[in-house]
Amino acid sequence: MVSHRDRRVRVSLMFGTDMDRFDYVVVGAGSAGCVLAARLSEDPQNRVLLLEAGAADGPDNMAVPPAWPTLIGSEADWGYATVPQPAAGGIARRYPRGKVLGGSSSINAMAFIRGHRTNYDAWAAAGATGWGYEDLLPFFKRTETTDGRDPAYRGTDGPMRVAPARTANPLSYAYLEATVGAGYHHSDDLNGSDQEGICWWDLTIVDGTRQSAADGYLRPVLDRPNLTLLTNALAHRLIVANGRCAGVEYAVDSEVRQVYPQRETILSAGSIGSAQLLLLSGIGPAEHLRAVGVDTVADLPGVGANLHDHPHAGVIYTPARPVPPGQNNHSDLVAAVRTTPDLAAPDIQLLFVDVPYHPPHMAGPASGYTIPFTTLHPHSRGSVRLASADPATAPLIDPNFLGDDRDLAAMLTALDMAREIGSSPALDQWRDEEALPGPDVHDENELRDYLRRDTDPYYHPVGTCRIGTDPAAVVDPQLRVHGIDGLRVADASVMPSIPGANPNATVLAIAERAATLIGQ
Repeated sequence: MVSHRDRRVRVSLMFGTDMDRFDYVVVGAGSAGCVLAARLSEDPQNRVLLLEAGAADGPDNMAVPPAWPTLIGSEADWGYATVPQPAAGGIARRYPRGKVLGGSSSINAMAFIRGHRTNYDAWAAAGATGWGYEDLLPFFKRTETTDGRDPAYRGTDGPMRVAPARTANPLSYAYLEATVGAGYHHSDDLNGSDQEGICWWDLTIVDGTRQSAADGYLRPVLDRPNLTLLTNALAHRLIVANGRCAGVEYAVDSEVRQVYPQRETILSAGSIGSAQLLLLSGIGPAEHLRAVGVDTVADLPGVGANLHDHPHAGVIYTPARPVPPGQNNHSDLVAAVRTTPDLAAPDIQLLFVDVPYHPPHMAGPASGYTIPFTTLHPHSRGSVRLASADPATAPLIDPNFLGDDRDLAAMLTALDMAREIGSSPALDQWRDEEALPGPDVHDENELRDYLRRDTDPYYHPVGTCRIGTDPAAVVDPQLRVHGIDGLRVADASVMPSIPGANPNATVLAIAERAATLIGQ
């Protein structure tokens, strides 16, 4: 593996005739963009330009797995916040997104987990033809290298080396015992055939160091003469003429430039960035575009709609004895479970975190541990909208957390499940007392109030450019933007609905399949 600390990135400066020498321009060097640039440039006939708004390298802590919380608000983060969330305490929530080579895979918590197969089959059933589980399985396998796993489900020669933590926190073993004692199944591999239960989950940590998508896919191939990476390049708008995306306007420092690919432009700026760039380019709901002074190029009402994320809260305990410091990402285990046996797939995720983890606006203990939980299939839907026509202005991000009462009801159920595990005899030697919501908080109204204050984003935005053939869809099943030739989107924004898992593994598989579609 090539770490960002071991190899500085070659950055090209483009002037004169160099500006029109590319077949493909990929906008955004996050998880999807790194995959696309690496795969498309495997063909030496393809000349590929990858534009990234962030820097080539970030803080040293990017490489240190347990330091990932310090990256929120750092120079590697766009520093976004949501609009105030009325159903979630009326508070604007921080909404970090990676602004550096590797994107959010360079600042996230390094979880590498797939959704249940039924999640992807639901995409296909809803109109995303070719995006069911069996369609995606070869591309999931293509992303990864695993050891000792079932090769029918797991990859053996992909760029990302994924595995459970080598050395788990001793407290994690007590949590595993507590979860199994509460009646939950122990799965050997949630990414394999057994997609339900408690499991040591796969992490993108190699030899004690974070492996981002840039480390796995991009850095090893930057010496290809047909691949050019340009960092600190903020995309301003797409250049659309006669119904075709002809190029991209972007800026490096104060210099505005244009690039005109001979074949296609691919947006891979994520659920926030891809939607924002389409809107800045006049592709989106005409009424909103008029309101912010952007001329409408294509009236696509689905652009920026359908934003959703996993709502995330937790039960925090003070420790009866010191909790050993985390060596990995602070979370060695994950449980994907069902609230009722009649469900086809897990609908709740229960984790263990070896530190007190809560939103910054809430007070909590200085030491302890957390049992976080999330509902995997939220009903609430929000939006990404422009605050102005200035590309340097942050967009209006409204995930609408807990806007649908069914999500709050599901979180109440998950809270009960977390408390049951937290009070298990298996954790007696570690547990002092429940700090949040608190041992005396049992009234349903009080618990609802706690969840409204404590529920935070899981930082898993998806869906703002979703796949489909209906009028509200943004891209077709080949990821081509409806009504605009020469333009595709390939990142988390195309997901019709959020998978029941942390989405980064799915984003990589989407980008792998996108590269195949583009090459056809």
